Amino acid sequence: MSGEATQKKALKYDTKAIKLGFKPAVTNNYSIMPPIGLTTSYEQDDPATDKGYLYIRKNNPMRETLEKGIAELEDSKYCLCFSSGTSALNGIVTLLNTGDHIVSAEVIFGGSYRYFEKITARMGITTTYVDPTDVQNVEKAIQENTKLVFLETPANPHLSVYDIAKVAEAAHKKKEDVVVAVDNTFLTSYFQKPLSLGVDVVMYSLTKYMNGHTDVCMGALCFNEDSLLPRLRYIQNNAGLSPSPFDCYLVYRGLKTLPIRMRQHMKIALKIAQFLESHPLVEKVLHPLLPSHPQYELTKRQTTGHSGMVAFYVKGGLKETSDLLKKFKVINLAASLGGVESLVMVPAVLSHASFPQEDRLRLGITDNLVRLSVGLEDVDDLREDLDQALHSTLA
Repeated sequence: MSGEATQKKALKYDTKAIKLGFKPAVTNNYSIMPPIGLTTSYEQDDPATDKGYLYIRKNNPMRETLEKGIAELEDSKYCLCFSSGTSALNGIVTLLNTGDHIVSAEVIFGGSYRYFEKITARMGITTTYVDPTDVQNVEKAIQENTKLVFLETPANPHLSVYDIAKVAEAAHKKKEDVVVAVDNTFLTSYFQKPLSLGVDVVMYSLTKYMNGHTDVCMGALCFNEDSLLPRLRYIQNNAGLSPSPFDCYLVYRGLKTLPIRMRQHMKIALKIAQFLESHPLVEKVLHPLLPSHPQYELTKRQTTGHSGMVAFYVKGGLKETSDLLKKFKVINLAASLGGVESLVMVPAVLSHASFPQEDRLRLGITDNLVRLSVGLEDVDDLREDLDQALHSTLA
């Protein structure tokens, strides 16, 4: 093993997040931060060849630097960045052909559900939704034409946790060529590394925790399989799914504080979850690090922590949750998650409104379910804000 390889192996996550695989010597001026490079085209010596870069959509130095950095953090061989999390999902699904089949967790981000139901279905690719808390449900759903098993864990919005290693093992045992993909957006590679648990592809909405500052829309796929690289890279380029160099720079910069942010998100969110669990106006709290969570023991085995995501049920219905969300003074009523500011929303009427009502009710995505993305504000300010909003609307 070379000295360089030994050094890479020895680096801890916090250090890797600062370095992100970049060496100042690769630039012309030895800058500590990589140059963004906003050019769309690159000069060629010959009409049929290039010097490594040809056109911004195909490849560019800033995107290449970011992809290398994310792969370092993921302990993956490859990473490809996309213009959004949905674009990353598009990249995975475009590997499939008409007549193929997908097995998906039944509780996933509403945008992923819409993609499967409204776009993938029109391509002649069908999807079966199952509850992966029982691995046998996944096994039974796999058919001869199944090419993708898709999970999101912890699940959006009510934070169910699935045994990744068992699902991946069962899926590959049932059908060797199936691709098992996990959306790891809620935890990032700081708290969970699905590739080490037998998954083929890890998907991210980099828009969320990886960037962490609510100012970029981007996605990524991480994987180790050599045969996937040319196929996914071709899709990334020719389907026009690649992000801009400036956005790549912003995510690259955000990653440098990812470990610190994730530790603080976890610390504050757990205190908020404990506060809500003891609150008389809250019916139930869902947080994987609370002993009351149904997959608490699995969470302790499978992850090294949890992010700022908390879900809770209040007493009442849509009127009560609507009134509640309008009363916050510190917490913002807004879509998305994973930023430094706390955001709150009602999944039933926003992120998961596309789910049929009967499915929402069956899955517990009811009008009184509130999803809270806990930011990095002072925990006392957040507790006081929650308390005054709850008492002013529900007491």
